[in-house]
Order: sequence, then structure tokens, then C-alpha cells
Amino acid sequence: MGYQEDFCSLLSSQVQRHGVDKLLEWLAGTDFFRAPASTRFHGACEQGLVMHSLNVYQAYMDRFYEEGVDNLESVTLCTLLHDLCKANYYKAGTRNVKNEATGQWEKVPTFNVEDQFPYGHGEKSVFLIERFVRLKPAEAVAIRWHMGGFDDAARGGSWAISQAYDAYPLAVKLHMADLTATYLMEKGTGRH
Repeated sequence: MGYQEDFCSLLSSQVQRHGVDKLLEWLAGTDFFRAPASTRFHGACEQGLVMHSLNVYQAYMDRFYEEGVDNLESVTLCTLLHDLCKANYYKAGTRNVKNEATGQWEKVPTFNVEDQFPYGHGEKSVFLIERFVRLKPAEAVAIRWHMGGFDDAARGGSWAISQAYDAYPLAVKLHMADLTATYLMEKGTGRH
């Protein structure tokens, strides 16, 4: 199976909530399954976003999942959908890079951000998910704060992230799984 099939199979088999089918229909109409995960850093390639989502799921299950403690449905929902905000977010383009061997400027493919709904990162993912599937408070908080210290609010001095991580282990584990996927599993999938 490919990334899209794996993603859809996991989500529909492990999440038994009203609206999952409608969410998957909506996703199929976006570029989610073709989009990159970032412009240059990790998963900056076709299908990078769905690859990253599956890697976050795998990292969580391999390293952080605790049988009898974690709820598999919540873990699946959060790991696979934490970056839903990146659907219809990137556009393919080019940028100029100097060829060190020739000294000439060359156009190279890149991805550019075109945010048509500037609502934040984690909070936008929560908003989009809840159009179809009702989230539990722990899930909403985990997705909202999955960026950890890279989140604009945290960089601005917000203390809410600390409170979120104290109250919801799912939020901490999702952030760590995201870091694991980004910096360990997907090393070399960016365009620097």
C-alpha cells in the first residue's frame, strides 16, 4: 500500500467516531496526500505531509505508547491529523540558487507558503478537524501545542504550553513523536 492508503486505513479502522468518513472525503479533495510537510526542512517533497503524519504515528507507537495508559483512538487521531493545517498550504515554485561550481544562478524547485486561512498552526488543525470530528479536550490540547517551543505563542512567552504539558501527557508525547519523526526518521528529506 502507498502512504494515502495506509493513512486512510489506519484512520478509518482505529477511529470509530462520527464524521471520520466525511473528514476523509474532504481530505481527498485537498492536496493533503500530495503536499510537502515543509518548504525546505523535513518532508519537502511530494507526499511529504502524509509521510510525516504516518511517521509521527509510528514514532509514537514505537517509543511513547503505553498499553493501558494511552487511548489508541486518541493517539491515532492526534498523530495522523496534527498537521491538517498544512492541507492547501504550500504551492510549488522556484527559487534562485548560486551554483558554486559555475558561479551561475540557477532556478531550483521549491515550495512556498500560501496561507489562505491564517489561523495559526495547531489551532488551525483543531478547527479543521472539528468541522467533521468532535475532539476530546486532551486531543484538542495535544494538537494545539504539538509544535512545543517552536509555536509562535510559546516563542512569545505564553505559559499555556507548560500548563498543557503538565495536564495532558498526550500533548507531551505527541510533541516528542513529532520531533522524533522530523529530526530522526525524516533526516535528509528536506531541501537545504
